[in-house]
Amino acid sequence: MGQLYKHLYFQVIVAICLGILAGALFPAIAPTGEMMSKIFINLIKMLIAPIIFLTIVLGIARMGDMKKVGRVGGKALLYFEIVTTLAITIGLIVANLLQPGKGIAFTNTDTSAVAKIEKAAEGFSWTEFLMHIVPSNAVESFAKGDILQVLIFAILFGYGITKMKESGPALLLTFERISEVFFNVLKLIMKLAPLGAFGGMAFTVGTYGLKSLTPMIKLMGCVYLTMFFFIVVVLGTIARMYRFSLWQYLKFIKNEILIVLGTSSSESALPGLMERLEQLGCARQVVGLVVPTGYSFNLDGTSIYLSMAVIFLTQVFNVNLTLLQEITIIGILMITSKGAAGITGSGFIVLASTLSVIKVIPIEGLAILIGVDRFMSEARAITNIIGNGVATIVMAKSENAFDEEKYRAAIGGGHKTI
Repeated sequence: MGQLYKHLYFQVIVAICLGILAGALFPAIAPTGEMMSKIFINLIKMLIAPIIFLTIVLGIARMGDMKKVGRVGGKALLYFEIVTTLAITIGLIVANLLQPGKGIAFTNTDTSAVAKIEKAAEGFSWTEFLMHIVPSNAVESFAKGDILQVLIFAILFGYGITKMKESGPALLLTFERISEVFFNVLKLIMKLAPLGAFGGMAFTVGTYGLKSLTPMIKLMGCVYLTMFFFIVVVLGTIARMYRFSLWQYLKFIKNEILIVLGTSSSESALPGLMERLEQLGCARQVVGLVVPTGYSFNLDGTSIYLSMAVIFLTQVFNVNLTLLQEITIIGILMITSKGAAGITGSGFIVLASTLSVIKVIPIEGLAILIGVDRFMSEARAITNIIGNGVATIVMAKSENAFDEEKYRAAIGGGHKTI
């Protein structure tokens, strides 16, 4: 116990608590807190594109079989669609049962910020999204940190190396060493995680204030409860089916979970999650393909939140949806939640576009959610990162690309499922 203060997870927990106190007692600290949080997140983002690129290239080049790459990618996308659809459905059911929007009035609400969201939703085009996936300039993709574009370029680059025959191994050795450099830099940056977590919490509480939560406490409680249920029951069941312990996995990535909690950004834990999954026994090529793709297409927490937000707004405006309309909502969110991947503020853009299609809920209702959205973003981001890790382990096991001995060593020798 005397060495507890040296552990990163303990430092981050203390930083989160101090950040909440600082934001509540000294709201003026919010701009400084935002700066600290953004600097930390930017330091992590700086490494995301090169780490993803190197991990995928090395994985594919070592695998040498593009048919296997296609099979893993196809299976992952199918898994993502099934699980996120389940998340959307659970969100709708819980919101209908608990009715978090009942009794909340749409009065004295500033709707000025909604206009920008509505405009962004109108500007979204599936054609543009599909064209955006394939980079026209690889250097620009790295500069912008566009995960999907870097993923596509890395797959092609890895394929190119597999065709180099005898000259390929020398290049791979160089990439291995460069990859090691980036992970060493990551370890250094992670030491600053407590400062990033403190800043993120101080900014959130200092800007929005704990008092702003009072009228929306029921919605927040429902969202957090639903995501806890999804993680324990749905992801727990998947873990049992594939014979690994969800609890041991969560313990193993506790640092990444706490960093996401403090910064409200799942991207801040992406490189660390990839490294941890390799340590847990997942093959590099599977980690490289599934995690970056999952960050765009496997947003379990976001899916739950979006479905609950739609039903919440119907309750605020006393709109009674038919079963067919609710099924339609599931269908719309299945598509739009994928289409806005990688767009800043995509949650509200997806919500706005969904309301526009349904046409029975005033889009101005988004103004109610804007004030408390930041307080629910932690739950979304944590559920997203946990779900993507589970998906990666499932894909690795289904492809016989999971090292059981490495897994047992990583979790301390135990192999109990929960």
